Formats: sequence, structure tokens, C-alpha cells
Amino acid sequence: MTSLLDELSAIAGEAFAAEGYPTGLGTVQPSDRPDLAQFQCNGALPAAKIAKGNPRAIVDKIATRLKANPIFSQVEIAGPGFINLDVSDEALARRMGALATDECLGAPETGKGKTVLIDFGGANVAKPMHVGHLRSSVIGDSLQRLFRADGWHTISDVHLGDWGLQMGQLISEIGHRGIAPIYFDPGYTGPYPQESPVSMEDLEEIYPAASAACKADTARLQEARRATAELQVGRPGYRALWEHFFKVSRVGLEREWDSLGAHFDLWKGEASVEPLIAPMIEDLKARGLAVESEGAVIVPVAEPTDKKEMPPLILVKSDGAVLYGTTDLATVIDRVKSHDPDLILYVVDQRQHTHFEQVFRAARKAGYCGKAQLEHAGFGTMNGPDGKPFKTRAGGVMKLYDLIAMATEEAEKRLAEAGLAAEYPEEERKDIARKIGIAALKFADLSNHRTSDYVFDLARFTRFEGKTGPYLQYAAVRMQSILNKADSADFTRGERVVLHTPEERGLILQLLALPNAMAGAEQNRAPNILCDYVFTLAQIFSRFYTAHHILSEKDDALRTTRLALVGLTLSVLTKVLTLLGIEVPKRM
Repeated sequence: MTSLLDELSAIAGEAFAAEGYPTGLGTVQPSDRPDLAQFQCNGALPAAKIAKGNPRAIVDKIATRLKANPIFSQVEIAGPGFINLDVSDEALARRMGALATDECLGAPETGKGKTVLIDFGGANVAKPMHVGHLRSSVIGDSLQRLFRADGWHTISDVHLGDWGLQMGQLISEIGHRGIAPIYFDPGYTGPYPQESPVSMEDLEEIYPAASAACKADTARLQEARRATAELQVGRPGYRALWEHFFKVSRVGLEREWDSLGAHFDLWKGEASVEPLIAPMIEDLKARGLAVESEGAVIVPVAEPTDKKEMPPLILVKSDGAVLYGTTDLATVIDRVKSHDPDLILYVVDQRQHTHFEQVFRAARKAGYCGKAQLEHAGFGTMNGPDGKPFKTRAGGVMKLYDLIAMATEEAEKRLAEAGLAAEYPEEERKDIARKIGIAALKFADLSNHRTSDYVFDLARFTRFEGKTGPYLQYAAVRMQSILNKADSADFTRGERVVLHTPEERGLILQLLALPNAMAGAEQNRAPNILCDYVFTLAQIFSRFYTAHHILSEKDDALRTTRLALVGLTLSVLTKVLTLLGIEVPKRM
């Protein structure tokens, strides 16, 4: 379904083309002065520059052509060469009916025939998820939902951190504790026990202790590095321990992501590409793309146009261990071979931008990308009131599980203050509070542009007024309540539409703008565009609801139209909230 803006732009583009100008000059946009017109076209001024003529004369000819099209109820010239446009009520009503019967609600098919692989989540094996994982999880999940809705074949990969120094630190610490000596016996090669010698709770205690020991003792650090290198070259006991780490960690990680409603198609980690690393390095060496430097193997990636120093990508350290850049480069090879994507999108902290630029340059230099565009969709930090990355009151990093519990508790307080859900069964009330708490966290995060830092303020995020997730959930519940009270015979969506008021027209225009909001959010990798759209929709609906009778309207045609508008608004509102990963309770 072509969006209204695209249709109007095509009509205006044809008018410009008929006068000998580029069709692109016919781009139509929402009016800067909605009190004067619904839309505007500003192409006459650049057309005058091309023709070296009078813009007023050009705009007169364009306006005359546009007036001949019945889709417009008003075509007016403003200023030196602007065209103000209003769409007829009949055309709006027809468009509303088409939108209401479209299962996809006008979603643009921008990704038809294309594949995107989205790398997000980025948790580490043996470590609990913390608030630092919130943004990657929430933004990445929203983007995968959006790309799927826009027609892309979408594959999401959690890309776990499971192959670095932390693995060697864990292994060496377990060895010191004597927990599972069989895994450290160099003469024993298996089979090893099916049951893990450590639980996720054990790992949560062991890893900080191992890290602290390595920081305090150089010998322990060297031991951990040796263990890492031996793991990576395939020592059987260490590999068996690693497999246990992965399995017990996945259980806990899935629990955390399930609580956020985020799911992955692939559960691969850095270790999954280990068989590709040695052949890749040999290939790069053979072609002169990788060279030795001070005992390490590197790929120079600096370019003559660089305005600041670009360090080389280090593939192998002098001690023989590989780095994140090595596995990331091998992962590009694996993804291109396995999925042949058009786009690989990395939703990772903005502070990793240089790292990804190194990897992307090396991949392009080596010809490993295939047809895929490699792109880093970075994001800023969630900060505390002091402007620094958010921490607990004690100064530590807060676990994601605890953050969600805190948000749920705050949501329960807000429900009590508003007198909502008080008479509902306790289980339902707690479920509503959980959904409100998650909505508060997600919308607060997504409503900021992903590259921006923002201050965490849970009391503000959980309010039922203002630009918050709970406000939008409440708006949806109110719409559903109206429809529940309506006679089903009065509610036939999209039929017998009769428009009379500015509030009705304004609501329809916002509903028809959904495809452009979705396309803009996809193009900019920016869920905040959807947040702005859906908040504006809720505000416009509130004005519509305040200004009109709906259930009590005596005129049958008006009541039908208004109920249809309520139903379509609810569908669009719910769709956008779903794209943001936000659930709507059945009632509050």
C-alpha cells in the first residue's frame, strides 16, 4: 500500500515533470503551518534556479495542474513559491477504508527480497546481564521487529562473548579451587561428565573472584592467558568446561531476555567461528593483507583520507591468543557464507565504533563482505542523576533482573496511586504491573535517539501522563474499553465514513502517516521516530475524544465513523507499541 505522502509526492512530481522539471521537486511534506494547510510542496524555488526564471510563474503552472486532480480540496500558493495542499474528505475516507482492511496497516515493503542480520544482545558467558545490556537488547529487538514488519527477511544473532580472557580466568580459578580436577588432567581426554561441575550461581561468584585475582597477581594473569590460549587451540578438558559454561549461562540469559520479550534466531558466540580463524589468517597472510609486527599478526586498515590515527586490526597477539577483532572478522565470513545478507547491522555501544570500523575495513579489504553492507548502529549510555553510567546506590553495576524488579515495584505504586486494578485478582494485578514496568523501561530508552545518552528517572518513566510507555498503554486500554461498550452492529471498520471536523481529519492524517514513520525509523535505525509518532497519535486521539460524542452520538453515520476511527487508532497504536516491544494489558 502506497503511503498518502508518497502518492501526493508522485502527483506533484508528475506536475513538475509536465513542465520540464525533475520529478523529485514534487516532494510533498506535512505542512509547517497545519493551521493553514495539511501539506506543502516547496519545489518551485529550486525549479526557478534550474530555469533561471520567476518562481511565482512556475508555481502558478504547477498549482494549475494540481487543481485539476480531485484528490485535493485546496491548492493555494503562499509566499514566493510554496504550494499549500489539503486532501479532500472523500479521499481521506477512501484511504482510511483501505488502511483499515490492510492486515499490515500500510507497512512499507522496503525490505522485500532482502535479508538483514542483526547482531545485538552481546552478553557474556558466565556473567549475569546488567543494565549495560538493556540498550542493546531493547534497541536491537525493536529494530528486528521493525525490519520484519517492513518486509525484510530478518535474522537476529545474540553473538555471545564466550571466547576471550574471561574464559581463561574462569578455568584457572576453578583449577585453583580444585572443583573438577578431571578437566585439568592432561592425560585424560574424555568422555567428560554430562553434568556441569558449576552452576550459573557458582559462575557469578567465581568470575569476580577470578578477575580480582588476576588484577592483584601478575602470575595469575599469565596463568589465565595461558589457559585462554590452550582453550582456543583445543585442549579437551578446557573445551569440556567451556561447553558447561555456555549451557548453564544460556539458561540464565534466556530468562533475562524472556522478561524483556526479546528473542534470537541464532545463539552463536565467538567460539562458533573458531574453525574459520586459522584458514582466514593464512589467507590474509598469503595475500599480503596480514603482516607480522612485534610478534603479533595485524591487518593495517589506515586510509590516506583518515583525519585521525586508525590503529591496525590485531588478529593474533604475541602470546598466540586471538582477540575480539579476529572472531568478529571470522564472523563476517560465517554470516556471509551462511545467510548471504544484504545488510549486517551491529547494535553495540557507540564506544566500540573504532573497533567496528577496523573490522569493517579489514573485511572490505579482504573481500569477505559479499554483497553485505556492514553497519554499526551505536548507542549512548543510560546514566544516573550524576550524568555517569547508571549504578546501584552502593556504586556497583545493577543486574538487569534487579532493574526489572525495581521497575515493576514502581509500577505497582503508580497503579495504587491512580486507583487502577485495585479490585482485580492479585495475579492479574502483578502481571499488569510487570507490563507497565517493562513499558516504562523500554519507552524511556527508545524515545531517545539511540546515539544520545539519557538520565534514568524511574519515577518519571512510570507516570501515566506525559511522554511515557504507561501513558500509551493506558490510552490503548481506554480505546479498547470504548469498543467493548459499543454495539457490534455499530462498529464496521472502514465503512460509511463521514467526516465533518478538524479533529477527525487530524486523526486520519496521523493514522495515514504510519508507513512513513516506519520507513523513517528503518532508514535511520531509529526507534525514537516510532515513539514520537505514537505519542503524537495518542495526543491527537485525546483531542478527538474530548471534542466528540462517540458512544452517545445520535447520528448513525457519525457514530459508525467515530467508532471506526477508535478501532483503527487502537490497531495502529497497538502495532507501533508491538514494534517497540511493549505489551498492552487487556485492562487497567
